[in-house]
Amino acid sequence: MKTVQRLALAAATLAMPGCSTVHFYSQAIDGQAEILNKARPIPVVMQDRRVPAHIKHELTVVEEARKFAADQLALPADREYGRYTDLGRPYVSWILFAAPEFSVDGKTWWYPLLGNLDYRGYFTEKDARAEAAGLKARGMEVYVGGVEAYSTLGWFHDPVLNTFFRRSDAELAELIFHELTHVKLFLPGDTDFNEAFAVANSEAAVRRWLLSRGDRAGLARYESGLAKDRDIVRLLLDTREKLHGLYGQKKLPPAEMRKRKTAIFAQLHAGYLEIRRLHQGDSAYDRAFAKPWNNARLNTVATYYDLVPGFERLLQRQHGNLPAFYAAVAQMRMLSKKERRARLGE
Repeated sequence: MKTVQRLALAAATLAMPGCSTVHFYSQAIDGQAEILNKARPIPVVMQDRRVPAHIKHELTVVEEARKFAADQLALPADREYGRYTDLGRPYVSWILFAAPEFSVDGKTWWYPLLGNLDYRGYFTEKDARAEAAGLKARGMEVYVGGVEAYSTLGWFHDPVLNTFFRRSDAELAELIFHELTHVKLFLPGDTDFNEAFAVANSEAAVRRWLLSRGDRAGLARYESGLAKDRDIVRLLLDTREKLHGLYGQKKLPPAEMRKRKTAIFAQLHAGYLEIRRLHQGDSAYDRAFAKPWNNARLNTVATYYDLVPGFERLLQRQHGNLPAFYAAVAQMRMLSKKERRARLGE
């Protein structure tokens, strides 16, 4: 189907009764159209003398990762990431999370074809912050963050974006594998399941990719970075669990609840400083912890990592056989969220 036809179909679908404002969907369509209209085939970009060498290097890595994904990972890479779009900005979009003051259960939004998701995406920071301000005025805690990549799940042939490139070669390959995993399998209405599946699969894929290149030093660096990340993620998830326990104490007056909540977030910051000391710090996390955490922001971590250990165990039980792993994940499509989590907890 041609791009214009697809956009028209998306516009008609997203205009169905029960959807959000016309502005939200019109900005989504305009933003996606910009990405597609500015896309150029990667071979054309590689021949363009105006394109900096570092961009060409990144595109070379993407091409290697795409071929590996198709040949070795059984991922649908043939139509994805064969073009390049320079948006001229650091993020492709901005994402909004929201949660009540005394709950770690985040707000969800319903989308056609996708079901309920834990976030709202905008192609301008202004729109995201305007929506966040409205929710904050209603007593919600909010978090707005920049997004460097996302997948249209095969609806469009996604191009590589300039926003992909502020990372190492291994991290860039991981991003490609992550988004292709979404194209491979996506369950409407279960954000945590989809993201954790993509995280577990892409991290395992990077290990295979680095070994295929004979880059054992790169693999050692990658594993070291994952270990550090896991320590920080564990700290954040533990903090979320502590807050969940606190918010369950319904008899506590709001003032006391806020006092204890502040103490838990202070423990989070102290825990991060200890991890930073042990791992020699990390500028990306320094920036993350320079901003205050709240219920909504903690959910950005839970969405991606809460279920990852379950997927890692499932892959191990399949002895690394990816088709068998994908089949086992696909079998959970017909289960309820509760049943999926029980299956992943086995």
